Amino acid sequence: MPGYEVKVRTLAIGGAADLQIRSLFDNDQFADPAGAAQALGISPAQWPLFGQLWPSGLHLAAAMAVRPLPEGERILEVGCGLALASLVCHRRGAEVTASDIHPLAGAFLLENLRLNDLAPMRYCHGDWSEGAAAVNGGAPRVRGGFDLIIGSDVLYERDDGGALAAFIERHALPQCELLIVDPNRGNRTAFGKRMATLGFGFSETLLSAAAGRAEYRGRLMRFVRG
Repeated sequence: MPGYEVKVRTLAIGGAADLQIRSLFDNDQFADPAGAAQALGISPAQWPLFGQLWPSGLHLAAAMAVRPLPEGERILEVGCGLALASLVCHRRGAEVTASDIHPLAGAFLLENLRLNDLAPMRYCHGDWSEGAAAVNGGAPRVRGGFDLIIGSDVLYERDDGGALAAFIERHALPQCELLIVDPNRGNRTAFGKRMATLGFGFSETLLSAAAGRAEYRGRLMRFVRG
């Protein structure tokens, strides 16, 4: 690939068949010749993060491998990165939309669908800032409402303006479930308070020692409204 290197590995996910996943070779990769990432506020240090396999993403994929998927349920993954959870849901026949802000996330998803002999699935530009320009490779912006919204490690920065909670509210149906896997970052409390003001009840399950990394500590946060 021009400007960066990739690798393909077989990924085991509890409760699901293995996935073939193309990811960036390491965290030193960077390529933004047209300035698309810079225009979205993605720094060179942040640029490779979307293309890595993160323990929280593996935990979310494992959770979606065993969660019941009611017929007709519409699922949105926010900040999908390599979209492991979306791929698991898609292979199970769910109606899922993956979304991310990174200019290359859609292309990586397309290749990982091909590697796993999966049919096309919907990908959207997922900028949480309302009214921001969609420059993510021409992908459409997220539209409409969803029954289930999922994400992993999306509380990595302070969100003083509540952009993520506002984005979720714009796309959550009146009856909606939200599942967030978080590696015990300090921003989860403020996020939980915002979701409470939007009418979501809260519960959580502690997670540890999975996804091949015994040192992992985190939680599956569940918010339900309606």
